[in-house]
Amino acid sequence: MNQSDPVKIADQQNNSNQMDSNGRRMGKIIAILLKHEITKGLTPEKLRLIIEDLGPTFIKIGQMMSMRRDILPSDYCLELEKLRSQVKPMPFETVIKIIEEEYQRPADEVFRMINREPLGSASIAQVHEAELNDGAKVVIKVQRVGIYRVMAQDVVLLHKATGILNVASGMGDIVDFKMIVDEMWSTAQQEMDFLIEAQNAQLFNELNADINYVSCPRIYNAFTTSKVLVMEAIEGIEIDELDSLLSEGYDLQEIGRKLADNYVKQIIDDGFFHADPHPGNIFIRNGQIIWIDLGMMGRLSKREMSVLRRYVKAIATVDVEMLKGAVLALGVPKRRINHPQLYEAINGILEEFGTEELSNINMGRVLEEILRIAGENHIAMPRGISMLSRGMITIEGVIAEVSPEANIVTIMGDHIAVQEAGDFDLSKIIETNGRRFAISSEKAIGIPGQVADFLTLANKGQVKVNLELMGSEEPLAEIDKMVNKIVICVINAALLIGSSFIATTDMTPKLLGIPALGTIGYITAIILSGGLMYSIRKMKKRR
Repeated sequence: MNQSDPVKIADQQNNSNQMDSNGRRMGKIIAILLKHEITKGLTPEKLRLIIEDLGPTFIKIGQMMSMRRDILPSDYCLELEKLRSQVKPMPFETVIKIIEEEYQRPADEVFRMINREPLGSASIAQVHEAELNDGAKVVIKVQRVGIYRVMAQDVVLLHKATGILNVASGMGDIVDFKMIVDEMWSTAQQEMDFLIEAQNAQLFNELNADINYVSCPRIYNAFTTSKVLVMEAIEGIEIDELDSLLSEGYDLQEIGRKLADNYVKQIIDDGFFHADPHPGNIFIRNGQIIWIDLGMMGRLSKREMSVLRRYVKAIATVDVEMLKGAVLALGVPKRRINHPQLYEAINGILEEFGTEELSNINMGRVLEEILRIAGENHIAMPRGISMLSRGMITIEGVIAEVSPEANIVTIMGDHIAVQEAGDFDLSKIIETNGRRFAISSEKAIGIPGQVADFLTLANKGQVKVNLELMGSEEPLAEIDKMVNKIVICVINAALLIGSSFIATTDMTPKLLGIPALGTIGYITAIILSGGLMYSIRKMKKRR
């Protein structure tokens, strides 16, 4: 190696600096763990406090893990949901510096005024009210200095730790911690690129263009970069401010129904849904529902949307087999599936929720239970479903507060009915004739299709039959005896044929005039045949 090569020397120095930086960061992490006395055990609250002290990377992971009740106990998930979004704000001078670096010009050439006090200060960005020089009221979202570098460094360290964690935790078959880190990093990178949030807003507006009562803030693309986002200021009423809504003359029942209808549309029709629909992200303005903060949006593929429809139908009609098939269609098994165990677990869910009226079922809770059962059966579910589970729980809580009569499951049923059967109205059938009639009808209608599917799979050689035989020990024992008899017959045949070949040779010594080996083969075959005939006669007498 040419030690005088400046490029190689620079690379060595960069690597050395990176190692020093990683070492310092690891030291800080250890110090935080010791500060919280990690060796004395871990409680949900202690875990949350540790994560908050560790910084934005770990907060993001904690927020993701709060959605995974298939992995963490419920009390831990509930505590992680409290992870703070408000952190120490950046100095106003730093905010101005970032804006001017992005625009390459003074901030006052774009903004008439920027409020020094932030509206909010989160781990990745800070938000300020402002006015453009044309008088338009806007909100500026400014990315924190060096946040990308800090999080990238943490991801490198976490990647090194995930292999050990997968083995040490004993949960490697249920959840891949490396995948969790990669998902967090992918999501964080999107959140740190404000151009993606601008694209999300544009797509959301396009998908809801025909719905007059839904909108999102206008993005000022001319002033938006990857680190600075400028959007319309929303002067409305937060959806949980019920007294204010009533004083303005709003009908809460109508708001709740329209909110539920739009969220179902986002999931079932668009496959593009708000992943964090808490009250602070939903405003009412001039009769419209305004969705804000579109940085974290969930996405479902067409296949996932199709399977989700099967989930809803299975729950509505209490169809264990359909729901089991949907779980297997959506998840990725990490071990061989114990089908009877999975069936019983899913049957337990439907027994619990199947006794409730359709309008009382909480879809978020059902999805949560499905994720839990999938985890227990070593079935990894896609990230979109985990995000949807938390989103559903959040939005159902909001809807229940605004309008308890509105129900997402019923609205989902209506959407599916319109898509799949035109005039077929699932909710009306259930209301008129009861769920039991709907269940029977649904299964009866499905029989021809199921037979057709079975024949198609059989023709392709793709049919797999799973049998669980109750009280089958005696029949299986008889089958075992039958197989033994067949084996004896095969051995007999081999002895007779082999001995006959040997008898035609001049092999010595001889016994009874034929080669001794052949004689022994004949005698053995006769003994085995005698034993076989005796067992057959004995079996006939028993019958």
